[in-house]
Amino acid sequence: MADLDIQLEETGSKGRYVYRPEGGGDEAEITFSRVSPTRIIVDHTGVPDSMRGQGVGAKLAAHVVADARAKGEKIIPLCPFFKAQAQRHEEWRDVVEL
Repeated sequence: MADLDIQLEETGSKGRYVYRPEGGGDEAEITFSRVSPTRIIVDHTGVPDSMRGQGVGAKLAAHVVADARAKGEKIIPLCPFFKAQAQRHEEWRDVVEL
């Protein structure tokens, strides 16, 4: 599972980054709330059992960080999984508020 096709869906102050595997099936997602034009709160990571152990959650998290960096945004991690990933990746500290 190399690069994932991760899509951003945003409506109002809520949004999610979602991965849909080719051929359909379960989706993996990271959801967030926008608290200002330049800050989001990541509040949930959901990876279905069919994708566990494949690094999908970590790839979603890295994608969120890269997107925030490109947009000049900061991330407040309330999701335990995302927060744990951020604590392992010091290079994310410019974007993630721990």
